[in-house]
Amino acid sequence: MADTSPKKKVAAKPKKPAAHPKYSEMVGKAIAALKERGGSSRQAILKYIMANFNVGKDAKTVNVHLKLSLRAGVKNKSLKQSKGTGASGSFKIGEVVKPKKK
Repeated sequence: MADTSPKKKVAAKPKKPAAHPKYSEMVGKAIAALKERGGSSRQAILKYIMANFNVGKDAKTVNVHLKLSLRAGVKNKSLKQSKGTGASGSFKIGEVVKPKKK
């Protein structure tokens, strides 16, 4: 016989805030600090983030989030990709478009 009694829902624990800023902010700070003329590579940005922010010890997890952040940054034009495609190549900080005054 199947048990059809309603199950009690367990309240989800509230998420604790991250101990680091958003990845988009960390990427911007990393590129600015590295000051590379042709743009900074994903590997260099990863190394900087691992050394300077409290993101944990697992480089694989950080790398996944970093790749997503780099692709999103290129898509919304906050980052400019000087070489490569996707999450590979070199990245620079994109031009900030100032709104025109009427």
